[in-house]
Amino acid sequence: MSRADPRLTRVIEASHGTGGKMTHDLVEQIFLPAFRNPRLEPLLDGSVLELAGLRLCLTTDSYVVQPLRFPGGSIGDLAVNGTVNDLLMCGATPVALTAAFILSEGLELGLLRDVVEDMARAARRAGVEIVTGDTKVAGAGDREGLFITTAGLGVVPAGIAWSPGRIRPGDLILLSGSVGDHGASVMASRFGIALDTEIPSDTCALRDAVLAVRDLPGVRCLRDPTRGGLATTLAELSAQSGLTLTAEERWIPVREDVRGLCEVLGLDPLYVANEGRLVAVVAPEDADEALRRLRAVPETREAVLIGGVTQDRPGHANLRTLLGAVRPLDLLPVEQLPRIC
Repeated sequence: MSRADPRLTRVIEASHGTGGKMTHDLVEQIFLPAFRNPRLEPLLDGSVLELAGLRLCLTTDSYVVQPLRFPGGSIGDLAVNGTVNDLLMCGATPVALTAAFILSEGLELGLLRDVVEDMARAARRAGVEIVTGDTKVAGAGDREGLFITTAGLGVVPAGIAWSPGRIRPGDLILLSGSVGDHGASVMASRFGIALDTEIPSDTCALRDAVLAVRDLPGVRCLRDPTRGGLATTLAELSAQSGLTLTAEERWIPVREDVRGLCEVLGLDPLYVANEGRLVAVVAPEDADEALRRLRAVPETREAVLIGGVTQDRPGHANLRTLLGAVRPLDLLPVEQLPRIC
């Protein structure tokens, strides 16, 4: 969709919320012009504010996933883990969260209680507290009408300023584990697809993994490849850095059951959402040590090298396929699957 596509001025579509081209157009044409300021313009996972001698990181997110519960997690897990991870991707130590709930009439109290208890457990595991919140009830809807909005506050140590602008040619790209697990788990649950083995979501807080590598001077930038998956994250980092991030398909781990489900549904697992993975761009001299440290943490024990940074195609990402061809990784113009997080 071009920047001047008139559909954006008429009606919101599901694709506007899936992290691809239409989401970026929505942000750039509606939100950024209205709210533009130096802290917002980088469009990172959070914003770092300097107040009273402290470097504070602030982030916010909303969750609309359907179904509300799926193998390995729920909307409650996602709300905590996703917000904590956004803080971590900025180098912050998470401190506290807020949570606001929009409930539809007809929502079962037992289901709400289960989701809230999931949130409480996830917060304890991540070492944060939910310190304030709000609740609103909307008109009658379906029995699973539940949406959660969170905000997170963290403290950024001196000397940490991760961003795509720090990426340099020759840097290496690390990935903390297999891709597409979360999206596949939600898809199988939503569509009632019977599988030989259950695919659990990868949702988790990446606190231990990030803290393990935070003191390495060669860490340039971290991202969690959520909506739009790994491919979208690489495309965004390439555009923001003005460099070329190239991944090797043969090095990217994809579970066979995830790959099989994606093939059946006609989806590319590289564009399927993750909720417990990180992408790290690291200077070559620190890449081996970063991998060693990530592999020592249970949540990132499958961390691998997947590619590197060049200037071959400035501002664009590539995938070198199993056949040796080079395939551009662009933002998808339309949705693969809505309401995935």
